[in-house]
Amino acid sequence: MKKLIWKIQYDSTPLVYRHCKKCGKKTHFKSSDQFRVNAQRQYLDIWLIYKCTKCNTTWNATIYSRISPQTLTAEQLNQFQENDQVLARNYAFSSELLHKSGTECELPEFSVVGDDIITGEYAEVKLISEYILPIKISAVLRKKLHLSQKAYKELVENGRIKDRSDRNLLKSKLNLEAVFVFLP
Repeated sequence: MKKLIWKIQYDSTPLVYRHCKKCGKKTHFKSSDQFRVNAQRQYLDIWLIYKCTKCNTTWNATIYSRISPQTLTAEQLNQFQENDQVLARNYAFSSELLHKSGTECELPEFSVVGDDIITGEYAEVKLISEYILPIKISAVLRKKLHLSQKAYKELVENGRIKDRSDRNLLKSKLNLEAVFVFLP
């Protein structure tokens, strides 16, 4: 059995769909990958700054509100103050943060990187995503395998694609990783 690893690579961070005060309507906002840290007396507020894709108006997504500075380590606080790109990207991909902010999230385009499966080959594939997003397993596999929805459904129903954890491959969403078996 051939063992493969496929990784999901996102083209950008998710866009947020919310009302823009300057545009006067709902528009897309993109993460600026920068934080705003505000200290008031003994408390900190930390936001991830988003910008309207049409007019550049900013909107701050709350990460921490009125927390004691001692809640964070010196390293964490420094990451926020220095606009650490990895940390900013992690927060921009946090569906929990975006849901808490009351916004709609538009999933970014992605590609699936890894060796292709040869038709009729017995293979085990580990699919890895760096971030948890509400993306269907079927969408990822169909994209990588260049399959129509009908062709994918037939493969799943005929047992030629199986999930190691017995999830429904037609409806389940991907977490950080999943393992699939492809039968000839």
